[in-house]
Amino acid sequence: MKRNGNIDIFALHPTQILVLGFAILILIGALLLNLPIASQNGQSIGFINALFTATSAVCVTGLVVVDTLTYWTTFGQVVIILLIQIGGLGFMTMGTLFALLLGKKITLRERLVMQEALNQFSFSGVVRLAKYILIMTFTIEGIGAILLSIKFIPIYGLSRGIWYSIFHSISAFCNAGFDLIGNFRSLTPFVDDVLINMVIMSLIILGGIGFVVILDVMQKKNFNKLSLHSKLAITMTLILISVGFFVILILEFYNPDTMGQLSLKGKFLSALFHSVTPRTAGFNTLPTDKLTMASIFFTIVLMFIGGSSAGTAGGVKITTTGVVIATIVSVIKGKDDTETFGRRIPRDIINRSLAIIGLALGLVILVTMILSITEKDSSFIGIFFEAVSAFGTVGLSLGVTSTLSKLGKIIIAITMFFGRVGPLTVLLALAQRKKENKGILRYPEEKVIVG
Repeated sequence: MKRNGNIDIFALHPTQILVLGFAILILIGALLLNLPIASQNGQSIGFINALFTATSAVCVTGLVVVDTLTYWTTFGQVVIILLIQIGGLGFMTMGTLFALLLGKKITLRERLVMQEALNQFSFSGVVRLAKYILIMTFTIEGIGAILLSIKFIPIYGLSRGIWYSIFHSISAFCNAGFDLIGNFRSLTPFVDDVLINMVIMSLIILGGIGFVVILDVMQKKNFNKLSLHSKLAITMTLILISVGFFVILILEFYNPDTMGQLSLKGKFLSALFHSVTPRTAGFNTLPTDKLTMASIFFTIVLMFIGGSSAGTAGGVKITTTGVVIATIVSVIKGKDDTETFGRRIPRDIINRSLAIIGLALGLVILVTMILSITEKDSSFIGIFFEAVSAFGTVGLSLGVTSTLSKLGKIIIAITMFFGRVGPLTVLLALAQRKKENKGILRYPEEKVIVG
């Protein structure tokens, strides 16, 4: 682990390299955002606030302590969007891009780290997958920016409209939730704009469903031929969007502070948008703090679940949730195996899914308890919402973020970091130990009364 008293990075496990890489990227971003040139008032924002913003950008969360448009200069905004792009794709994928541009070969060690970063079962083909990811990302973001410019250029002018289009396209595809609309309004001024709503939602879904799923669909073009992972991701996405749409529409239809004053078109668009954005984009067209308590709690559930693996989304992931649901259904039906779509899910995948959800719940509970002590002026539901939003790398807030104490900001920053790399790290750690522990020693079996 050490060489001549120094840490030997080549002796680190790929998972450790990933965590270290994200940490270094956040630190560089914090140092850049702390420069006076990044702030419109010409003064340093302070390292804690800079660190919080950099963490939120790299971890594609969207929680902000200052308004992105009115506080940051163009330099600051460029730093933020670059951190979002690198954080969304993963620094190893971006590193692959530079290596390919420079004509460098990708070493075996780098392929192993890429395997961990892309959440693949084998390092075979990871460089090719990284190439596809880069091509897909820049193509989708480019199309999104062009479509958004149709609306933004007439409103904000040519140069500003193009910049807004590029910024929001990258932010949406990377599920970051940073916006340049100003005054913490997010996309509320465009609540009934069909083009902006549909483009942003499409970018969020494509980024959140995972690169592997998009590639699988492009290659096979037939649902029945897709891998079990893709089938589960697509099915869970459609179910959550559909259920979310109807639940939010029913709960907010007559709420005078949200949908009550909107046209029928506006109500349908806002309900659909709010069913998409908590998983895990952070944009909002309805004022989040004006939602009914039932809608707030339902949003917390959506934020906790998040998007799909091997994408830009956070949360415990829809495939993880799908595996647990399939296990519950199998138990209710009296089956010994967990089955779905005519396939049996291996026991180790089930165990990892349960471990991820259990650890995620533990983290959210711990963070909520700590914030309840440090943020005495905030409501419990606001703190709980903030903790889940940070873990799920969502970015929605009930107004707590800007009022956080210095300790609270550090806690939320750590939560965002764990939300971005934690569940993946746990899964990989379990996978690493699986072969080491298997077959060495098996204790006698004994039943425990549960339920």
